[in-house]
Amino acid sequence: MSLVIKSEKRDIFGKNASRRIRRAGMVPAILYGEGAASVPLILDKKDIIRILKSETGENTIFKIAFDGEEKDVMIKDLQIDQTSDELLHADLIQIAMDKEIRVAIPIELAGEAIGVKTEGGFVDFMTREVEIECFPANIPEHITIDISALHLHQSMKIADIVPPEGVKLISEPNTVIVLIQVPHEEKVEAKPEEEVVAEAPVEAAEPEVIKKERKKEEEEKEEK
Repeated sequence: MSLVIKSEKRDIFGKNASRRIRRAGMVPAILYGEGAASVPLILDKKDIIRILKSETGENTIFKIAFDGEEKDVMIKDLQIDQTSDELLHADLIQIAMDKEIRVAIPIELAGEAIGVKTEGGFVDFMTREVEIECFPANIPEHITIDISALHLHQSMKIADIVPPEGVKLISEPNTVIVLIQVPHEEKVEAKPEEEVVAEAPVEAAEPEVIKKERKKEEEEKEEK
């Protein structure tokens, strides 16, 4: 059974209006539709949070109800205050259930790799989402890959995923998802030997007494 969220059209705009909407526990939103004009809406913040906390998260398809009709939609984007984590604005997109769409879904790992269990390695989980294309009704909550057969230095890539029926992988096939790495050993670096900097020899300054004696000798030679 599809989740239905009640909403109403928004007829007030601007920063002050948006603040009043949020103070009332609501969220300003815009519904975008293919080939149709965007519709400004007001949603209950609790409904958006409930969707985000569901297993399918932002990929959840739900119905938005306003003006006596219901439309299939998904969350397109959310604006969140990075200081307070307050939900400021929501963008929704209307979904045609008979057309394929592209979404990113999470990757989950299953099993304990041989390279970790018996060979002293660790799991480097490098790519945590995969982009797929399918009909909205076929969007999986996640894709699980079994890493139990991986040894040290072995990896799994997007190309190694077997997608569910009706789902096509869009992400680059050679993208590494997970790699069994060797722990980095702390290396004690040898202290480099002090470099001997060759400096040009500095002539010792002649004492004043030697200068005077030399001058005296030169003067005596000239007199002779």
